[in-house]
Amino acid sequence: MARTDKLSESVILEVVRKTFPDHLILGEEGGLIGDALSEYLWCIDPLDGTTNFAHGYPSFSVSIGVLFRGKPAASTVVEFCGGPMCWSTRTVSASSGGGAYCNGQKIHVSKTDKVEQSLLVTGFGYEHDDAWVTNINLFKEYTDISRGVRRLGSAAADMSHVALGITEAYWEYRLKPWDMAAGVLIVEEAGGMVSRMDGGEFTVFDRSVLVSNGVVHDQLLDRIGPATEDLKKKGIDFSLWFKPDKYPTDF
Repeated sequence: MARTDKLSESVILEVVRKTFPDHLILGEEGGLIGDALSEYLWCIDPLDGTTNFAHGYPSFSVSIGVLFRGKPAASTVVEFCGGPMCWSTRTVSASSGGGAYCNGQKIHVSKTDKVEQSLLVTGFGYEHDDAWVTNINLFKEYTDISRGVRRLGSAAADMSHVALGITEAYWEYRLKPWDMAAGVLIVEEAGGMVSRMDGGEFTVFDRSVLVSNGVVHDQLLDRIGPATEDLKKKGIDFSLWFKPDKYPTDF
């Protein structure tokens, strides 16, 4: 698995560094590379959903997002769909102010306006602490009051599904910039909404994210927001992370 991750990232890095030699790159495998003072930061996850890939389970993707002064400017997610003997891909992309597209066709989030009629998605990290327990409880609560809650294992694909109108929302604690940079822009450009799980303004260096079709966002925050505030009171760290020290931002 590690070999595939590294090979994928090396191919992407070769293209980016050749085309934009003065840009900064943050990769899941290779860490930080390039000009630390660049206004552009590429966030690359060469294989999002590594365990799914290893088992041939069709929920993994390649995620590439580029930030300008900390804000998503352009992104692409290539999702591998189908499964053994019927693999295919769909490429979901977006640019700031330019809309979101899947295989060249414009996409839009769903219009579902009630959580009770929504299909939701979340994810769980590897650290079984208070944040993990909180999200298990949220999973249980929303399973009872929605059409269902899924846990697929690829944040970039999960957010693309919200943008495509397949699902209504996705949330997770402690994702990294390379997990989120591409997907959040795609959701926004498809007409959706992005925030932290406490309802605050989101950056890709935050430790929680909630994306939705926009219509059900506040309804979800009615439960997710207070649960996240309780974690803060317990001392769970929600400060920015993985932000390069010298990287210039507008926030």
